[in-house]
Amino acid sequence: MSKATFNPTRFNNSNNTPFNEVMDKHLSRRNFVKRGLGLSAMTAFGGFGLSACGSDNNDSSTPATPTTPTTPTAPTQSSAVLGFESIPGSLTDAVAVPAGYSAYVLAPWGTPLNSKAAAWKDDGSNTADDQANSVGMHHDGMHFFPLNDAGDDGLLCINHEYIDEDALHPTGPTYDTDGKRSVIDEVRKEINAHGVSVVRIKLVSGMWQVVENDSYNRRFTGASVMDIAGPLAYSSYLETRYSPDGSQARGTLNNCGNGYTPWGTYLTCEENWPEYFVNKGEKTESQSRIGIPSTDTRYGWNHLAGNDDERLDEFARFDMTPTGSSAANDYRNESNGHGYIVEIDPYNPNSRAVKRTALGRFRHEGCVFGKLEEGKPLTFYSGHDSRFEYLYKFVSDAVWDAADANSSNRLSMGDKYMNAGTLYVAKFSEDGVGEWLPLTLDGMTTDGGTLADSFSSLEEIILNTAGAADLVGATPMDRPEWAAVDPFTGSVYLTLTNNSRRTESTNPANPRLNNNFGHIIRWDEGEAATDFSWDIFVFGSPDDGDAETNLSGLTDLNQFASPDGLAFDTRGILWVQTDNGASEVGEETNDQMLAIVPSTMLDADGNQQVVSADNQTQLKRFFVGPNGCEVTGFAITPDYTTVFANIQHPGNWPYSDKADEETPAGITVRPRAATVMIRKDDGGAVGV
Repeated sequence: MSKATFNPTRFNNSNNTPFNEVMDKHLSRRNFVKRGLGLSAMTAFGGFGLSACGSDNNDSSTPATPTTPTTPTAPTQSSAVLGFESIPGSLTDAVAVPAGYSAYVLAPWGTPLNSKAAAWKDDGSNTADDQANSVGMHHDGMHFFPLNDAGDDGLLCINHEYIDEDALHPTGPTYDTDGKRSVIDEVRKEINAHGVSVVRIKLVSGMWQVVENDSYNRRFTGASVMDIAGPLAYSSYLETRYSPDGSQARGTLNNCGNGYTPWGTYLTCEENWPEYFVNKGEKTESQSRIGIPSTDTRYGWNHLAGNDDERLDEFARFDMTPTGSSAANDYRNESNGHGYIVEIDPYNPNSRAVKRTALGRFRHEGCVFGKLEEGKPLTFYSGHDSRFEYLYKFVSDAVWDAADANSSNRLSMGDKYMNAGTLYVAKFSEDGVGEWLPLTLDGMTTDGGTLADSFSSLEEIILNTAGAADLVGATPMDRPEWAAVDPFTGSVYLTLTNNSRRTESTNPANPRLNNNFGHIIRWDEGEAATDFSWDIFVFGSPDDGDAETNLSGLTDLNQFASPDGLAFDTRGILWVQTDNGASEVGEETNDQMLAIVPSTMLDADGNQQVVSADNQTQLKRFFVGPNGCEVTGFAITPDYTTVFANIQHPGNWPYSDKADEETPAGITVRPRAATVMIRKDDGGAVGV
């Protein structure tokens, strides 16, 4: 989540025991072996870095198909060894990479995707139509989908979290004398700058290039029509004047974290979407719990409702205040179509995006699938990125069939595995074990009742996922964000970015008051779907933090704060990205990306170890972004020769196509979020 869109309001007012309180009791026993569930080297795990077969054929009728993921039986730990020296912190208008590496700008905001868009103009004068056909603003989560076996041709799916209105328009947004938005093209341009870009890229002479006007190139914006699937499909709760049968929603907003599926589709996550809407009347319980505003929307798009040039209530829909005799006559239910995991088939340019409601409705940050096992259900993990919110998992009713990875009808696989299942929320205990609490009508609440006492249907539970989690006694966390699964051990890692509002109590999984620096937690699933064991993998801290702050013994070469983006590559390297909100670290370095190989950190008994003063040198700083930015989004090519990382909201960058070229003193550029491609100068594998 970008700091620019973070809402500090605490919407969780439950009395559930917070994570830091549990963690205080847990810290003194963090070296024990967990009740037989164990954070030890486990059975191998596969299904990451799916490659696609096919040629350079650009005919959308013959989309590439991902190959069957392999599940290695050995080894149970990575053989990767980081082959670069940890780089110093950096405070410049340029990126920093290790010696022997180079970094280049790729697909920055405004890059035309087809001939309908004019070239990007550095005065901000591109139109709304230009933006609808160009790469969106403020890149975030992403994934690379290969189009051939060589992996030198593929599709980069890129999230666009939010907008910077001052950069988007020549002189910022226009308001009338009453403080209302007044220029339709500006608002349409803002809506079109949101969403997701699918960009075809090719490696040409050692450099990745956008393939212009390619049929795979497409945009999903804040106005794109999307299908609803799962329990809320065709529900009266999604009935609006635009979609009377509740089958469709318009647009995807605040797309932050991401994921992908074993069958080759992209998952984009709707995070801080509530502030795009307003209800000036009496709010429902779910609207209050999730944080729908009462006075105005984030960007004032609703101000142009009723304008003579408005099309299909494109602006009116953001005002949910009931005005008609029923939901069919207004947009009281408009926000009920947002807050989901959205599935996109990048290989089929003619397909529509699908919102998967069974995975819950909240401020989703990332979505990653767990260990693939033939004949067993699929599991997806997602965090609710807000202070004192929760960690969730979804377990499919359908069991995994590896042949489904080769399906040419990829969205039907989403129907099979993501439309029906059980949604759980996590409860952490101080002895290093935890429990997944089911969010079902018969799920037990802390007062001895069931969720059926408060909700009449599964649809109601999903619409107010966080409210249901309150009732069952889930553990409030320090902003749970991205999750990642180790391809060798199957252990799941989760970033807890920070929580400076934790001033009164802690719990085992969130042990620090005034947690300005954040930490990364990890867990292993147990034999039962409700069991897991956990530990804290690493604590963020400045290098000069005291003993109660720098619990992982970090130094100036790996100090970090606010871990956010998180991803494993198939070699078992964990990449950690930051969105720093702590001046103690920010004074030393800009936001960054670090690397570590967790599965190799074992004690003599084969138990996985946490980062400590004894082994902290294994955590290395690989990349630093330019001034003002957040480093976010990770992708890697199948041959490991290119890593892609996104630079969001830079201050005065990029100056040129060479990402590590500093903007000269006295020169001001219109900032452009962009993907950075990082390659070894000798063409070898990145990181090793």
